[in-house]
Amino acid sequence: MSDQPIETVDVAAGAAKLEQLRDRINSQLIGQQLVVDQVLIALLSNGHVLLEGVPGLGKTLLVRILAECFDGEFKRIQFTPDLMPADVTGHVLFDMNESRFRVRKGPVFTNLLLADEINRAPAKTQAALLEVMQERQVTLEGTAKPLPRPFMVLATQNPVEQEGTYPLPEAELDRFLIKVLMDYPSLEDEIRLTHEMTTGNVADEDAFGEQPALINSEEIFALQKLVSTIVVDDQVTEYAVRLVRATRSNTSLLRGAGTRACLALIRCARANALLRGASFVLPDDVKTLAYPVLRHRVALSAEMEIDGFSVDQVLQKIIDAVEAPRL
Repeated sequence: MSDQPIETVDVAAGAAKLEQLRDRINSQLIGQQLVVDQVLIALLSNGHVLLEGVPGLGKTLLVRILAECFDGEFKRIQFTPDLMPADVTGHVLFDMNESRFRVRKGPVFTNLLLADEINRAPAKTQAALLEVMQERQVTLEGTAKPLPRPFMVLATQNPVEQEGTYPLPEAELDRFLIKVLMDYPSLEDEIRLTHEMTTGNVADEDAFGEQPALINSEEIFALQKLVSTIVVDDQVTEYAVRLVRATRSNTSLLRGAGTRACLALIRCARANALLRGASFVLPDDVKTLAYPVLRHRVALSAEMEIDGFSVDQVLQKIIDAVEAPRL
């Protein structure tokens, strides 16, 4: 891909570069192939990711490996109850020595931002990310300061522990392009992971050597531009919209998905098509990405929660009920 001018990258070259990225990440994060694909889809779609899983599955490790593959800036914020909005976005301070105001930029001024345990910070701190995630800028003392490109937030949260946490507001949840659920690896993958991490290594970090970056900012932007050119048939667009609208009339859901979900579904379906090396979107691309795109944009009814149903189970029934076009 690097041998071609940035603006002339084709689908085959883009898919080859993405295959390199997948192989690198999957070689270090064992047993999470689906999660890796979904995070790459969000990167290609210029969106943000909410990673949910119990401790010890490699959520932070995934972000760190992705940052090492990328020739750009990476910063991490550990969200805590005493974290203030200015600790995220930065602030303006008066320099006594120079008798002028100076801007101190926060950690959001980066390319990849890891918001670790985002639900441990109160609502006012979480709200500091709203403008950052949607507008990709920070307003300090009335002046809008743009963030570097590309910019991506990867936030993690633990679904089990509720004490000392603050639920994410719906407005912020909707800013995440997808919500990725990280589950336990298979028995074979866990055996392989345990063997590789404990053989000849004093600490877990010793298992990963320094490797050169595979992609830079210009190449990521070129891939994002390429994703926007992937062909989507009108019937596929209509199918995506019908899927989203079906969540609004389903009695198992207290709240359905908004219009932003339609846009996210098409963007992710385009990225998924590129990931498999195709120049056009299939209904299966939409169906595959419906779960991570919709699961955080809907809410279960009280009856469904009492009966022990999950959001994904309800979404599966909705997806099965909406007829897909035959292309």
